[in-house]
Amino acid sequence: MKALLLVDIQNDFLPGGALAVPDGDAVIPVANRLAERFDLVVASQDWHAANHGSFASQHPGHAVGDVVDLHGLDQILWPDHCVQGGAGAAFAADLHADRIEHVVRKGQNPDVDSYSAFFDNGHRVDTSLDDYLRLQEVDALVILGLALDYCVKYTAIDARRLSYDTTVVLEGTRAVNLSPGDADAAIAEMTEAGVAVIHESELNGASVGAPRTGDR
Repeated sequence: MKALLLVDIQNDFLPGGALAVPDGDAVIPVANRLAERFDLVVASQDWHAANHGSFASQHPGHAVGDVVDLHGLDQILWPDHCVQGGAGAAFAADLHADRIEHVVRKGQNPDVDSYSAFFDNGHRVDTSLDDYLRLQEVDALVILGLALDYCVKYTAIDARRLSYDTTVVLEGTRAVNLSPGDADAAIAEMTEAGVAVIHESELNGASVGAPRTGDR
């Protein structure tokens, strides 16, 4: 079964948000169109504590974009964003969230960031998304959302490592591009990992039939 995975389509990543991705709102119509084609739509949601260690505000003397050691992992510092329960953490108002069957929240541990919808950045703790998808007998994922060069990239690569047939739809994602060329580098990295990076017009064969449950 093939499922649609929407990555972090939240207010803080849209224009005007705390960590706005350029043109980030352009992914919403794509997400809404594709959600109508899939029997199973799942989503990830960045869900940070107010004192999250990835926030520059928690590191006096450092600024957004600096890289620090966060409990043994290199961590880019970001503006405070997607704080649990805040307006910035909510799904975009124009997103057809009623189509989402399951939401996994990530980045809740203030000691480690979680770009991937499957694991934290140290691959120490999983989010239970893989367990849920296996119960639904999902073996293929179509992924879109924000941002291409971070959460989408790491989610797609982890999906391939977990043996899902994985596709990323280019029109459905946008990049932060902290450094010029980050988007192209992300596409190359995903492709090397076995992820199909395609245009929406190339997407065929959305799933049919209702989601099923059962043992792994």
